[in-house]
This record gives sequence, structure tokens and C-alpha cells, in this order.
Amino acid sequence: MEELGWTGLIDELNDVARLKDHSVPEQVLITTDGTILAGFGHRQIALMDGREEIRCIEYSFSGDEALQFIIIHHQPQRGWNAFIRIRLALTIEPYLQQKALENMRAGGRYKGLASLPKTQHIDVRKEIARVAGPGACARNVSNVKTILRSAHTKLIEALTDGKLRINCAVSWCKLPKSQQVEQFTNYLWERTTQKVIRQAIGRSKKNKTDIDSRAAIDMLHQQEAQQPGSVMVRAGRLQHTVILIGQDLLPDLLAQMGLKLT
Repeated sequence: MEELGWTGLIDELNDVARLKDHSVPEQVLITTDGTILAGFGHRQIALMDGREEIRCIEYSFSGDEALQFIIIHHQPQRGWNAFIRIRLALTIEPYLQQKALENMRAGGRYKGLASLPKTQHIDVRKEIARVAGPGACARNVSNVKTILRSAHTKLIEALTDGKLRINCAVSWCKLPKSQQVEQFTNYLWERTTQKVIRQAIGRSKKNKTDIDSRAAIDMLHQQEAQQPGSVMVRAGRLQHTVILIGQDLLPDLLAQMGLKLT
């Protein structure tokens, strides 16, 4: 997880800190070689408190088995989104491929074969999806591989933080990386705008303050004539048209209509 630039510890540390004074039993699971399987937060809190010992439950797992356990165990936790889990699961792809090849040889098929046939590669992809858990279908496994190969680092960071979805990111991977960043910027702008619109509609319904659309359009025409480029028009996904008036023009518009800013 450190190699991927993500440890997923922040939420767990916060949870442990909140539960620290409630006598919650420690859940630290490790392998025989000392790899932590679960309980990262408890272990870190113990270090911060200066404790020299912490009780653990030990499992006899290999490195690849340990990673599978870690992913499956943490599936329900915040921060462990589908992209993170698939990316972690992909690190054991060589292990799963070798295991599939050995199973085929043991069954008397493809003796001496050095690599898996196409159908078995698909089975390995399904196994990676199974290990990664919810939202990690075989198709998304392929999509994540494409993203890791072709996406700009900003997209990968956004996927890691849960700010972007896999399907959206993979659709931009055919573009040059500079255009990928442009698409992502527009995507964030639209999400923010949609949130502002929903909040504005909610407030207008609550306050029952109606602004005359003609007056608003006339004022926007005047503003654009006086300061070209100061009024921005963008296409949205809503089924109706919404006019957002900035705080610079809103007081004047309300004053013209005899309304007060609330």
C-alpha cells in the first residue's frame, strides 16, 4: 500500500481515537512474519502512546494470501473504494496467473505451457474482481489496468480519493494527458455547479423569493456589454434552464425589483 502511495489510515486512526475511551477490544491481526493484516489504527495509536506491546492474533499466510485477506477484510471501510481495492488486487495478478497455470498442468491440460491461454486470463481477471469485492467487476479490472497505463496522475489521485469514478476516467484515457486534465477540470466545475444549483433551488423554495427572469437576463446583457467575458454560459445536464447570479450583481438586481437580500 505504501508503494501505491496510499495507506488508508486516516479514517481508521480517527475511529480508534474516538473509541479509545470506550474500552473497545483491540483488533490487531498479523502474519507470522509480522505483517499487519488489520488494526493499523490500533497499532499506530499504541506507538503514539509509547506502548511497547500490543496483543495480536497471528495467521499463517504467505505474502499474496495476506494481501487478499487485507482487501477482503477492509472492503466495508471508508476510503477503500473500488479503484483502491482493484489496484491492490492487481499486485497479486502474477500469483493468480501462476496458480491458474499450475492447476491446468495438474489437470493434465497444456503440459509444458509457459503462459496462460486467453480464456484463463479472463478467469484470472474474474478472480481479481472477486478479491477486490463490490464494484470490482471483471470489466472494471481491465479499466483500472488501462487507467494505470494511460491516465494522467491527477486522474489517478482523484480516483484514489474517491473524487472520480472508474468509468468516467477510463473514457478519457484515449485523449492526450493534457486534455485528460482539461476534461477532469470541467467535470469538477460541473459537479460544483450542480451542487450550487441544488442548494440555490432549495433555498429559493424555502425563502419563496422569486427573481424575475427577464430582469436577470437584461442585467446580464448589460454586464457583458460593459465587461466582455464577465458572464459565463455553460451547458448542463439539467432538464431545465437555471440562471445563477453572482454575488457581485445580486444586490443590484434585487434592488431593481424592490427585494431585499436575505
